[in-house]
Amino acid sequence: MPDIVTVEQRIQQWLDGPFDEDTKQQIRKLQQENPEELREAFYKNLEFGTGGLRGIMGPGTNRMNKYTVGMATQGYANYLKQCFPMPIRVAIGHDSRNNSRFFAEITAQVMAANDIEVFLFESLRPTPELSFAIRYLKCQGGVVCTASHNPKEYNGYKAYWNDGAQLVSPHDQNVIAEVEKIRHINDVKWQGNPHLIHLIGEDIDRAYLDMVKSLSIFPEVARQQHNMKIVYTPIHGSGIKLVPQALAQLGFNSVHIVEQQAQPDGNFPTVLYPNPEEPEAMSLGLQKAKAIDADILLGTDPDADRVGVSVKNQQGEWILLNGNQTAVLAFNYVIEARREKNLLTPQDYVVKTIVTTDMIDAIAAHHHVRCYNVLTGFKYIASLIREKEGKEKYLIGGEESYGLMIGDQIRDKDAVSAVALICEMAAYEKTKGRSLFDKLIELYLQYGCYRESLLSITRKGIQGSAEIAAMMDRFRQTPPQTIAGTPVEWIFDYQLREKRNLFTGEKQPIDLPRSNVLQFLLQDGSKISARPSGTEPKIKFYFSVRQPLAHADAFRATWDALGTRIDHMIKELDLKKAE
Repeated sequence: MPDIVTVEQRIQQWLDGPFDEDTKQQIRKLQQENPEELREAFYKNLEFGTGGLRGIMGPGTNRMNKYTVGMATQGYANYLKQCFPMPIRVAIGHDSRNNSRFFAEITAQVMAANDIEVFLFESLRPTPELSFAIRYLKCQGGVVCTASHNPKEYNGYKAYWNDGAQLVSPHDQNVIAEVEKIRHINDVKWQGNPHLIHLIGEDIDRAYLDMVKSLSIFPEVARQQHNMKIVYTPIHGSGIKLVPQALAQLGFNSVHIVEQQAQPDGNFPTVLYPNPEEPEAMSLGLQKAKAIDADILLGTDPDADRVGVSVKNQQGEWILLNGNQTAVLAFNYVIEARREKNLLTPQDYVVKTIVTTDMIDAIAAHHHVRCYNVLTGFKYIASLIREKEGKEKYLIGGEESYGLMIGDQIRDKDAVSAVALICEMAAYEKTKGRSLFDKLIELYLQYGCYRESLLSITRKGIQGSAEIAAMMDRFRQTPPQTIAGTPVEWIFDYQLREKRNLFTGEKQPIDLPRSNVLQFLLQDGSKISARPSGTEPKIKFYFSVRQPLAHADAFRATWDALGTRIDHMIKELDLKKAE
């Protein structure tokens, strides 16, 4: 639909057009009961961004529904046919969200109507298994229907390329262009040849689980600590399909599932947000962990690509590790364990995103392992793997938002293999008479105590994007000279692909793709990053501060002091007012 069409005209086009009667009834109901929500649903087209679609479900051009999904799929199918000779194959998966199966079937039908062979998972599966299946089945593309850890009202659509990674340049922009050419539902081929749609399931599960098992570095410690008490919650998501099996095949036989959250359910009845980053989402698991005196608690989000971890500190209190702490432990284990087994090579490298803790850079440098920094998103980690293939060897990648990607046989974050690795790490430390928290303190003593914090500011609706843009413009045009009493030394502007030294005026290029991100590096090594989210109506501010840890008993005081410093930064930047 042309952008010049008014909201009222868009609504009328849906009421008069070839849309199903149920959709029209929902529109009429909103006209009577909630005209403002109806306006939100039609004021623009739901944007097919570089990662695909994500939005609230319901009728309207700005909502996730069978029509917006079908139009997106037609555009993506058109681009696949431009890039590859026939026959073309795609894999399609989905999670436990409401309508995810329906959207996956719509996607399969439209692909098949475009003479594309479809491999559709028979039921919900973790997103990383979709990435694996694309490579395993030698597909040219793939789609997973999920909104990750968003609230229950949301769903989404992620598009993948033939390497099992989400789309990167030039394919992301080219697919967007093709999707934008689909102006009407009559442009979509809706009914496909059923013989082109094949259901997949157990065969891919077995191959995927074999891959996960192959990532183990010390399989003997899992067998030795097979009675280690593990509590796991899938938070009503797809992790229940594979996480328990992955742990069982490593030899762990004391895995306790949180029963109230074991059943896949798109309403997520026991949580406000199905996000393992949130303590509330992990609270039932924590109750169970305390009740059985577990060694470790793990939770995965609805599509099982993010993992939250809780362990006991030195006072016996359960704490939820943040994503940076989990990444530090995982990266360090992969490097140290491989060194212990004489598996490290000069070609090895690890990858993190620019907003993930710099403690990982310090650990990698200590072990003489290259550490690359990329833009936020695992598609950029996957792109680097593709670039380095045959020349260097990828070990592990990760980001602060609870995501890890271990080994290169998948090309997206994977909570199934992450849970397996983290439990192996815990077993390894237990053989040495200590916990993962003890190991974390040991690393802080060696490299300094790093503390990171994330502040997300939500700006929904028609005005939200303008407010977020204005906030970025303010920081870009009038950057702070000092923050919390410390001078700002460098400004990294990834939109300009340039970093500038405020002391000397020196400018240097940034060798990464253009992205709307700003970073302020302070003279004492602190870092503040500002980044509008690509999938949610949010702007995110990342804070990273550090100082030496004198001794283990000083951890809590040091940690609190670093937290106070971050609070001062937030106050000085006037962000709480904007929250």
